[in-house]
Amino acid sequence: MRIISGTYRGLHVATLKGGKLRPTSEQLRETLFDVLGPAVQGSRFLDAYAGSGAVGLEALSRGAREVVFIEHHRPAVELIRKNLASLGIESGFRLLTCAVLTGFGRLADEDSRFDFVFLDPPYDEIREYHHALRQLGRGMILEPSSLVVAEHCRHVSLEEQYADLHRARLLRHGDAQLGFYRLAGNVGAA
Repeated sequence: MRIISGTYRGLHVATLKGGKLRPTSEQLRETLFDVLGPAVQGSRFLDAYAGSGAVGLEALSRGAREVVFIEHHRPAVELIRKNLASLGIESGFRLLTCAVLTGFGRLADEDSRFDFVFLDPPYDEIREYHHALRQLGRGMILEPSSLVVAEHCRHVSLEEQYADLHRARLLRHGDAQLGFYRLAGNVGAA
């Protein structure tokens, strides 16, 4: 797998062998970042259930000011560290090694806010989607204009609303879908 665009364009990102991780494909990442566009430049980006870190690394490559990775699976945490080192990235990121909801709580306690939040739990753990989106819907780590993106299987239907978080757009790409959510009052843009 490789970085698609930006500073690290064309450089490779390692993934774990076997079925433990399902990295976001290059084509789906390209679709995602085409939608996000130039707003990624200078943004604060949260990559939750980060896996290999490919989405957060793509955000760094495209000029995100800061990326926070949240991952609890120890081999994936080591893989993110390896990928950061192999790309020569030494700053502009933070790696939280904990469950995602615990990470959200820590970030809220620090009064951290993000422009973009990307969620990609294991497809078969639908409760993770609902719990994470509900917590994000409380707005504690979001700016009023933040965009939350949930990658999920096309056979899974996520709710259109989680607390104050409303789905603004749904894009299907092969077997995957990207659900774009905004806080109430900003639903039109995505």
